[in-house]
Amino acid sequence: MAQNPAVPLAERLRPRVLGDVIGQSHLLGAGKPLRLAFESGKPYSMILWGPPGSGKTTLARLMAHAFDAEFIAISAVLSGVKDIREAVERAQITLQRTGRATLLFVDEVHRFNKAQQDAFLPYVEQGLITFIGATTENPSFEVNSALLSRAQVYALKALSSQELCQLFERACSLTVPDLQFDNTAVELLTEFADGDARRLLNLLEQVRNAAETEAIIKIDADYLGRILARNIRQFDKGGDTFYDQISALHKSIRGSSPDATLYWLCRMLDGGADPRYIGRRLIRTATEDIGLADPRALTLALNACEVFERLGSPEGELALAQAALYLACAPKSNAAYVAYKQAQAFIKEDISRPVPVHLRNAPTKLMREMGHGAAYRYAHDEPESYAAGENYFPEGMPSVRFYRPTTHGLETRIGEKLAYLRTLDEKAGEKTDPA
Repeated sequence: MAQNPAVPLAERLRPRVLGDVIGQSHLLGAGKPLRLAFESGKPYSMILWGPPGSGKTTLARLMAHAFDAEFIAISAVLSGVKDIREAVERAQITLQRTGRATLLFVDEVHRFNKAQQDAFLPYVEQGLITFIGATTENPSFEVNSALLSRAQVYALKALSSQELCQLFERACSLTVPDLQFDNTAVELLTEFADGDARRLLNLLEQVRNAAETEAIIKIDADYLGRILARNIRQFDKGGDTFYDQISALHKSIRGSSPDATLYWLCRMLDGGADPRYIGRRLIRTATEDIGLADPRALTLALNACEVFERLGSPEGELALAQAALYLACAPKSNAAYVAYKQAQAFIKEDISRPVPVHLRNAPTKLMREMGHGAAYRYAHDEPESYAAGENYFPEGMPSVRFYRPTTHGLETRIGEKLAYLRTLDEKAGEKTDPA
């Protein structure tokens, strides 16, 4: 007799109550739209738009439970109009026999053509079904206007690193309490998961299986590197690991090598890498390695990602290639990145200093009487629109300079401007930077 396949970890840990959901606080927090929808007890049709592993299916199941509705799920990848009709018939039978409404969940709804999407309309209008569509694509472009007008769209976000760590800790405590992951291993897993909760749990399950086979208890980055390279790299036709390729792409851009950049980009796309992940990496490169040397780089990277969302593959991949080439050819500066990290480190170690009185807001009479905002110098009324000698830091704070522009690209001009402003400070009798 054939044994039933083991239930995947991602399915076993699927939240059963709304309070167990990790992420989407902008929709599920107190007073937020989806939280209010759950609390109202009145279902309505909606489209959940978000990246893989952001909780679209989970939220739909929780809605069916919250509304005491029959839950029917179909996938636009595998289904057609016949399946839609069968689902509607089931909804009619359920309503007649039990009086319960039906929540029809359609995964990857953007895969349905216009005729298939139109097939839902009469049943949504009749109230026979509550339609919940899930899509990774922008519904403005992929869902027809008639269906879109009858459904509320909610945009879900990829899970943050902190949220993935929270999910990781919950999964470990419930499934692999004996395994010991060091910090670098956890960081590696969450980075590869890239905001996808399901992917993180699948990775953890594979690591657990490998560790059991090899009688391993302590998991570090080196061990994970071997396991990930051996088992889960979906794109790697040449045998290199995922991190080697993404590192090569990033370093080729940083090293201003457009040809190598294009090579690694096409290598990853050819092997099946998620173009959205590559797009996010381009955005990171624009901020980390180019910064204010060419602020247009960030805009272009963001635009390329938006173009891909609109056109999809393969047309949208050309926009990513164009952005990658621009980044490779752009002047480089990590000054903004370094300044941000230094400011973070300083604040972490420093005491909590009060805002100077002259910089405080004064919206009420009492606050004005307390001196809030007094003696504040409005820069636009000053010569050259600069209040020379003014101090914007907390009183008693040591002099710091986090941002030091390079001599590359636009930062050359920025550096010259800041140097000139410091001479004005010196002339005003208050030298702000002793360096």
